[in-house]
Amino acid sequence: MLPLSTYLIVGAALFAIGVVGVVLNRKNMIVLLMSVELMLLAVNMNFITFAHHFGDVAGQVFVFFILTVAAAESAIGLAILVVLFRNLDTVDMDKLDNLKG
Repeated sequence: MLPLSTYLIVGAALFAIGVVGVVLNRKNMIVLLMSVELMLLAVNMNFITFAHHFGDVAGQVFVFFILTVAAAESAIGLAILVVLFRNLDTVDMDKLDNLKG
């Protein structure tokens, strides 16, 4: 059995990779969505770790709700991305400034 700190370090590393993906890549919307999802999964991993450590199932139940919202968010984000690609033939975030209404 691995100690609690190992799981927290892995969760922090995943969150940091997601932050780096958001900061370094502001052009490609697909990579941006994947980085946000990676950060969300890192937070979920920490919830599961603490729920297991303290013997409480509330963290695990909360993760199920977060994953449900994340799946809906991903579906809506990818649907918007497909519509934008069909209309503009690009997923470059800099080209999306003409959508201001």
